This record gives sequence, structure tokens and C-alpha cells, in this order.
Amino acid sequence: MSDSPTPHRRRPRYRGKNPRAFHEKYKEHDPGRFPETVQKVLDSGKTPAGTHRPILVAEILEVLAPQPGEFVVDCTFGYGGHAEAILRRIATKAGGHLLALDTDPLEGPRTLERLRGAGFGPDVLTWERRNFAGLAGVLAARRSGGADMILADLGISWMQLDVPARGFSMKNDGPLDMRMNPGRGPTAAEWLSKARPETLARALAENADEPRAEAIAAALAGKFFPTTRALAEAVSNAVPAPVREETVRRVFQAVRIAVNEEFGALDMLLRTLPGCLAPGGRAAFLTFHSGEDRRVKAAFKEGRRAGVYAEIAEEVIRPGVLERRDNLRASSAKLRWARRA
Repeated sequence: MSDSPTPHRRRPRYRGKNPRAFHEKYKEHDPGRFPETVQKVLDSGKTPAGTHRPILVAEILEVLAPQPGEFVVDCTFGYGGHAEAILRRIATKAGGHLLALDTDPLEGPRTLERLRGAGFGPDVLTWERRNFAGLAGVLAARRSGGADMILADLGISWMQLDVPARGFSMKNDGPLDMRMNPGRGPTAAEWLSKARPETLARALAENADEPRAEAIAAALAGKFFPTTRALAEAVSNAVPAPVREETVRRVFQAVRIAVNEEFGALDMLLRTLPGCLAPGGRAAFLTFHSGEDRRVKAAFKEGRRAGVYAEIAEEVIRPGVLERRDNLRASSAKLRWARRA
């Protein structure tokens, strides 16, 4: 048997001084070997490739006040940053448990494996591949009396956004997919190819507050765009140059929300939320655009008027200056909370 040394492998080649494409950022994908590179990315206010930085962690812990032994639901498992912080509070006493929900069949298992490695076994942490719209049914099958805490970090995770193959972002070219669960429903390309102008215009206005909704819808509806770049170019050609970048961002957001039926799922969660909470239970919702925040705000106010909630956030909580500086993606975040009567 040969004892010849393993041949040296050259690092991946890329154009320019630093890697730009997601797959080229091999050091960011391997923080165990290259911690200095990952720290440099964090210090610049950016998120290392393939990861997600949880937002408003301290504020969420303050408003939810997790206690040892409590039962908690994380409606959007994601990278598990909020879940890990909560687990460190509740798992110090028997009975403490966090139930995580997420529809993503790719990221959910990875996050579960990572937190298992951090010492959180099946006795304190379980994950179900479920949309949070079905939370009431999940709880009915698992636990009577409701949860002590429920957290929903809405929108999209940066692991999904950054991976070109998922087709969420205009930043890197990839197939126009946008499905949070790649095994369910039409892709964004298929949805756009079948959308009528009035349907798309309504989605642009309701999902992203797009002021040029009708004109953009007329240019896009019923057409097939196979890649993210193809869609971005079509949007750019439909609007004046000074507003192209922000318009492309809004169109991508609106289509993603429509493809994943995000507002329908959120409305269902908000309707069933009181029945999912134990008396005195707390809920916190982290939103990232006005369509989400309006729904959460209205549901909490209506719940307080009806006597369902004993207390709700009087003012929205936003990231502080330091967090916005250290995490550029935190700037649009808003946190609201409610306490069950």
C-alpha cells in the first residue's frame, strides 16, 4: 500500500483580488479552518456566505423573557440563532423544550445538526418541516395548554437569499425559483409566465408598495424569465434609470411573497395565535417590510381591544445604531410583541 503524500490542491481561482461568487467563498464556508476570514467579514458589517446573523436577539430575549423549563415555538427556524439563544435560557430545567418549524428541507436539517452539535438533544429541541400557518394543528397534536412563548422571524433567511441556485436574489444569476420549499408549488418563473397583468400589479402594490405596479406588470406578466438576471434586466428596461435598483428589489420581494403565499400564511398564524398561547404566554414577531408589519400591528391591536391580549408593544422596537452598523441587513427590521390575557 502506497504511503505517498496527498497531492497539493491549489485554491480555487477567481477573477480579482477577492472572491465574489457564492461558490468561490470557500473560506467563509469553512469557519473552523478560516476564523480570521469570517471575523473580517463580520467586522465589515456583512454576513459570511451560507450563514444568517440573527437580529435583535437581546431585545427578543428581553420582551419574551424565556424562563427555565418553558415550552417555546420558533416558527421560523432558519439558521437557529434566536433558537439557540432561547434554548440556553429554557433548557437549564427539566421540561424546557423548543419546537422549531420551517418549510425549508435544505436548511432545516443543517440547522438541526448544528444545534445538536452544540449540545441540544431531542429532549430539548425538535424540528418539524411545517409552515407556521399550521401551528395550531401542530400544537394540538403535541401539547395541551398552549406555548409559553412563540417567536416568528418573518421573511427570508440570508442562507436562502445568498445561494444563487435558490433564485431569490438579483445579486447573483441563477434559476428563477424563489420557493422556500423547493419541492412545493410553481417556481417564480412559472408563476410569472401564468400571471395576468392585474394579478401581478396587485401583488406588486400589496407585497412591495411598488408605485409603478401597473406599468411593470404590463411588461412582465405572462412572460417566461428563466433566470434572476433575465427578470432583473426586464424590470430595469421597464423603469427610469434612477429607480432601477430599488424597483428590481421590490419586484423580487413581491414575486417571492406571492410564490410562497407568505401573507396568507402570516394571516392564518395571526388568527390562530391566541389559541396557541398559554394564559400569560408571550409572542414576538420580527418583520422586515411594511406589508408584514401592518398585519402584525393590526392583529395585536384588535386582540387587545377584544381582551385576548393583556398587553402589546406600544411602540415598534428597532435595531440600535451599533447593530445597524455591525449588520447592514438589520436596518429594516421591526419587532412587535404581545402577551396573552
